Amino acid sequence: MKGNSYLPRKLHSLLGVIPLGLFLAEHALTNFTAYEGGVEGFKSAIDLLNSLPLVWVIELFVIWLPILFHGVYGLYIAYQSDLNMGRFQYRRNWAFALQRITGVITFIFVAWHVYETRVQIALGNVAHEDLGAHMNQIFSSPLTTAFYAVGVIAASFHFANGIWAFLVSWGITVGPRSQKVSANICTVIFVIITVLFLLSLFAMRSDEFATAAVATLSSVAAS
Repeated sequence: MKGNSYLPRKLHSLLGVIPLGLFLAEHALTNFTAYEGGVEGFKSAIDLLNSLPLVWVIELFVIWLPILFHGVYGLYIAYQSDLNMGRFQYRRNWAFALQRITGVITFIFVAWHVYETRVQIALGNVAHEDLGAHMNQIFSSPLTTAFYAVGVIAASFHFANGIWAFLVSWGITVGPRSQKVSANICTVIFVIITVLFLLSLFAMRSDEFATAAVATLSSVAAS
């Protein structure tokens, strides 16, 4: 990396874990309510988040601005990195390469997901109470479902492996043993978050979810 990039890289690493990592974990748990509680559970979770005081301030400074910096600077890091895949022989070297690749995939996926959800809500094309039905419609296409599945897997790996890199770069895990332990923990985190997202994804695209979403919309319209 050319130039003085120490502070931007430190900030980039920190934002990837706090607050964006926490946001990813919260997003996984919120979406999982679709699997655990169906449309009503998912709607209740969304309503709870939207009822938070000064929610737009929280989203701006805790989510959107960190995502913008982390994403754009992450693309710059990926552009500057020499992956040189043929030379990688060890697990961590492959993880380094995958971190850059999944970062690019995650950036594209998040941009598309924001457009499909937040932008559509802001434009008035989708109401908050219609979000469950809207997601079911998105997942009605196998191609879109596959795209989302790749996106959430990439984002989960990028976050989990990013935790490992954060602990090393911030001097928290300095020895081989501590780094090995943290790698195992991060692998578990990756698996858990991926499973939560995939279960919620397949729950949202189910016929039962679609039927319940239509029934919920009908009751809202009637009231």
